[in-house]
Amino acid sequence: MVLLIVVVTVIVFIIVDFSLRVYLQKRHELKLRKERKEALDIGLKLDVSEEAKTLKRVEVKEPKARILAVDDEAIILDSFRKILVVAGYSIDTVEKGQEALGLVLKHDYDFVFTDLKMPEMDGLEVTKAVKHLRPDIDVIVITGYASIETAVETMKYGAMDYVQKPFTEDELINFFNKCLIKRKDRIERQMKPTVRLITPSTRESGSQREFNVPAGIFVSPNHTWVNIEMNGTARVGIDDFVRKTIATIDGVELPQLNKKIEKGEPLFSIKHNSHTIGISSPISGTITLVNTEHAEHPEWIASKPFELSWMCCIDPSNLADELPSLKIGADSVNWYKEEIDRYSEIVGKAEKERLQVASSSKADAQGGKQQADENVFQAFAKTFLATPTS
Repeated sequence: MVLLIVVVTVIVFIIVDFSLRVYLQKRHELKLRKERKEALDIGLKLDVSEEAKTLKRVEVKEPKARILAVDDEAIILDSFRKILVVAGYSIDTVEKGQEALGLVLKHDYDFVFTDLKMPEMDGLEVTKAVKHLRPDIDVIVITGYASIETAVETMKYGAMDYVQKPFTEDELINFFNKCLIKRKDRIERQMKPTVRLITPSTRESGSQREFNVPAGIFVSPNHTWVNIEMNGTARVGIDDFVRKTIATIDGVELPQLNKKIEKGEPLFSIKHNSHTIGISSPISGTITLVNTEHAEHPEWIASKPFELSWMCCIDPSNLADELPSLKIGADSVNWYKEEIDRYSEIVGKAEKERLQVASSSKADAQGGKQQADENVFQAFAKTFLATPTS
């Protein structure tokens, strides 16, 4: 009976706690909505004509993003303001492309929304100019059904995406939330990764932009790690740089037991999409153990890389001579930073080539990105793993 009372009490407590949290969350959301509507009313009364003749500005507290919208139809801009302000975005609106460019030079916007069909300066010209003046701003094109082909063309000049009008409130908010996620992802990818030296008191980072380097483990120039165990056996696996750069490993091919191998010879391979990437051995010796679980669970490589991602164990035959070619501790951290710079150059070169190809009116924007990704992958495998791919 006592146990039943305790159980019922716990259940009631959980239900009350959950209900209270839901109530407080809804109350907070209603308060924010009211504040944003008030900001909308105040913003429309502000005189900011000294910056642009048709400019209307609405600022909200802690906006999700700052938007500049340009459209020669006032009713479209009115819809943008009403929908996006309540959704938590600060927004400036103008009716002419030239006015938009003047504002872009003065303010830090996250997005520029531009109508495609406008007199004097159309959306394609606005897109080109914004990406030239402020490459960090993401451009979204507003278009009608008849102009979708031209809207797609703007993506070759740097536009992130396009939205087709007419649109409902939910459609616009959902579309814009997706654009915000895309922008955050792009910014994160453009940030230079950092190197994290892992010690017994430091946890590994799961961030794709932070590479873990264990303090007591050796690293080879081809990005395999070597952990010398107490019995003298060397446990070998791929490092965090390879694991996070490739992102998805679909399978592995392991070496044969008792096989003798020389440093630099093919040791194992990993599969990514249609590619098989050969990884050479960081040391010489005899294979004493292989991690057969990877054959069924290659996804385990993505978790706890220095515990579960080992591929095989080697009984070293020439460790004293080969250890000096491996890096450890602070030396490995400095080396990783140099590797990150090299990889950034590869990505930058591929992006530059993609934009050059995209400038052709016949170029396929999506196909160009896929080819750029393929070029980066091939260059990565050739430059950092020092073994050809197939």
